[in-house]
Amino acid sequence: MSTTITTCAGDTAVILTETELDPYVTHASTRRWLTGPGLPCDSGVLSFAELCREGLRTVADSTGDAEDRLAARLRDQLVIGGLLGPGALETESVLLDGATGEISTTYVLHDRPDLMDRRPLASSLRTLVRFAEATDELAGLRGQFASYVGRYGPQAVAEASRQLLTVFEEGAQGEPAPFWKMAALIRPLALVAGRAGQSGLALDLPSRLLDQEFGRREVVRFEEVDFPATLTHEPTRRFLREVGLPEDGFLFCLDTDVPLATLAEHYADADASAELPAWADHLIRLGHLVEDHSLVVDGETGAVLNWSEPEARLFPLNTDVSTLAFTLWLLHREQAIDEESGHELTTDTYDQLAMTMLQVLSTVDPTGTEAGRNGRHYWTEVFQDEASGVLEAVGAGR
Repeated sequence: MSTTITTCAGDTAVILTETELDPYVTHASTRRWLTGPGLPCDSGVLSFAELCREGLRTVADSTGDAEDRLAARLRDQLVIGGLLGPGALETESVLLDGATGEISTTYVLHDRPDLMDRRPLASSLRTLVRFAEATDELAGLRGQFASYVGRYGPQAVAEASRQLLTVFEEGAQGEPAPFWKMAALIRPLALVAGRAGQSGLALDLPSRLLDQEFGRREVVRFEEVDFPATLTHEPTRRFLREVGLPEDGFLFCLDTDVPLATLAEHYADADASAELPAWADHLIRLGHLVEDHSLVVDGETGAVLNWSEPEARLFPLNTDVSTLAFTLWLLHREQAIDEESGHELTTDTYDQLAMTMLQVLSTVDPTGTEAGRNGRHYWTEVFQDEASGVLEAVGAGR
């Protein structure tokens, strides 16, 4: 079945004909929406590419469930698109109930359709499009969020979060789906740091951001005597002196017992044999990640890298120490927000939270998206592994 791509008010939209809706969609206002304004083709939150390619299909048709393993509540749901994660990759499928107009999501599991289930997303297509547009406006600092251009810091984050949450609550009678709640709480965190380049690094962090988040005693600031001679990147030296890094960040611990050592010195002192990169004396080890991974900074460029000892390879981690600090702040802030919400964000929807966090991180530091094309990225894998673990646990419990 084909769909019609038409231009509405200068924007490309997916519009279906009345014939294409039969017999799948009987809900009157949903039919009017699909034949009228339609669905946006250009969205940072949603993709309707599958609808363009395949037309309306039921979940049963999409999975090819010949053995009737799908739950009855899923069989006749219509697959119309997908939620977008980092790199514009689709994650969950977006479903439309043709009888009620309600929108939900599911992971299409071709091998185990019996484990599939639905999660609510929006009460109607109108609400879905409105929420996606508001989220896109925040990401682009345009429309109702245009006033945030040039603003950054905790106050900007708090105001943008309240503003976005208000949009969602008003559109959902006070109770938006968890996906939108976490969008309102997590996505505005990208506004905490400026990008003016005044620090000489990718981000200009508020002066006391880490102190306020971790506690002043938990943030380590280095002195000149702590730096190896090969750490010549002055913005990095200044950041480590004046801003510092949390001693015990989530999945990362600083080396604080001795002055910072190069990767070569670290392995010499540890009396351990390892195949090191040729410029190991220009890689300064800041601390360790889990599972025999070292976090190092290139002394000449300031790039932050992940040294995998088991693989004897370097992988990109962060653009520089400013985006590393943002990553550690983001992880800690998410934990605090989750506790404040009574763990609402991590109850059954951690996978959506992980994707939202990765989107924020990729907005501020594209290292993960770029590394994903040519190699591995530690933070991305950590989030994806934890999200997969939650999905596996949910499936095993059924």
